[in-house]
Amino acid sequence: MAPTQNLFLVAIAFAVIFTASTVHGRHNGAEDIVHSSCEHASYPSLCVRTLSSYSGPTITNRRDLAQAAIKISLSHAQSAAKKLAVVRDSVGKKKQEKAALVDCVEMIGDSVDELSRTLGVLKHLRVSGGSAKEFRWQMSNAQTWASAALTDDDTCLDGFQGMDDGEIKTEVKQWMTKVARVTSNALYMVNQLDETRGKPHDVHL
Repeated sequence: MAPTQNLFLVAIAFAVIFTASTVHGRHNGAEDIVHSSCEHASYPSLCVRTLSSYSGPTITNRRDLAQAAIKISLSHAQSAAKKLAVVRDSVGKKKQEKAALVDCVEMIGDSVDELSRTLGVLKHLRVSGGSAKEFRWQMSNAQTWASAALTDDDTCLDGFQGMDDGEIKTEVKQWMTKVARVTSNALYMVNQLDETRGKPHDVHL
């Protein structure tokens, strides 16, 4: 084989190895951030599981992590909203059950809107280069909306308290409990982003 061909093959092999090691390094970095950040979340195991399987952009810092957590929560809320709407429209005329479902659909709709607002703030968050006052105002909005979303999730579940157990109640409880838990974890990530801004030991924002 000619020397030129040998050099060409060596170059290709080096490029493949370099690319693989870079991707592996980024993957490990994302896993490190996820595991360390989820350690004290409301639901650590769920936090690690959902964020580790996140298929969006690579997580390289805490702002990425907070955005990913909100996106996951938003996705769960949107899915639950669709399911609840179907059940609401198909349920019989049991007044208490029907009323609880109507209220729940409204609550989850509000939650979707509030999580969308939270995500919008995080996407434009001035973690560097902006004033501390501006950052605090943005974080206050993000925290307020994420907290409101969690409250709405819990309020939906409260509407079924005291009601006889049944298929509908069981399904709604399963859906909304999952939404509430991922939203609780997402709120924790948003709060962590606020607390760690500018600290020397934090991941670069």
